[in-house]
Amino acid sequence: MKVSQSATLSPYQLEQSAQLGHRLARLRLARRMKQTDAALRAGLSRNTAYRLERGDPGLAIGQVLRYLDAIAPGSTLLDLLSESDPALTALKAREQSKRVRDLTVAERDELDF
Repeated sequence: MKVSQSATLSPYQLEQSAQLGHRLARLRLARRMKQTDAALRAGLSRNTAYRLERGDPGLAIGQVLRYLDAIAPGSTLLDLLSESDPALTALKAREQSKRVRDLTVAERDELDF
C-alpha cells in the first residue's frame, strides 16, 4: 500500500519541506530560468519540478540536489538554505524597486490633506 509522506510528517516538517521548495523556486526565478528548462537540465519531468517547488516531501533528496545543480551549478544545499546566491540579492533589489504611481484626486481627498 502506498503511504503518503504528508500524512506521516509533523506540521513543522511539512513547513520545512515547503520552505525548501519555495527557496528552490525563488532561486530559479532569480536566475531567470523557466521551470521546464530547469527540469530538462536536471533530467526530471516538469511535473516533478513543480512538485519540488511546492515542497512535496515524497521526493528523493537526489532529485532536489539534481534540480539545484541544474539551476545553479556548483551550489550546495547549504548555499540554498542560507540564500547566499548573488542572484537572490539581485532579485530582492528588483522586487524592492517598484515604481510608485501618483495618487488620484479621490485618493488625496480621502487622505484629507
